[in-house]
Amino acid sequence: MIKTEKEYNVLLQRIEELLRNNENIENQDAEGYIELNILSDLVADYEETNFPVKKPTLIETMKLRMYERGLNQKRLSELLGVSTSRVSEYLTGKTEPTLKTARDISKKLDIDPTIVLGL
Repeated sequence: MIKTEKEYNVLLQRIEELLRNNENIENQDAEGYIELNILSDLVADYEETNFPVKKPTLIETMKLRMYERGLNQKRLSELLGVSTSRVSEYLTGKTEPTLKTARDISKKLDIDPTIVLGL
């Protein structure tokens, strides 16, 4: 168990050293293979506790999907059947989508319903 940030940084450096040798990654019989896996698990546990990854917000996810699909607000409003000003309100956080619109956002933009509903 890693207790301090200093320990964490030392282990990160050691992992980087071990990763320089491909044998430590690919060959289970390599000298550094077990050490690399143990240290990686310790670092992963520390990071989960100290640097948790937060779920994305609906706004962040909608903007990402718009970017990925080349959609602007006008095109998204047409896709969802709402006004462009309503889409703008969703994207700025001024208004939450209705349940019907939330369902459409989830289906049409392929966004996990738990993100759309803020769960």
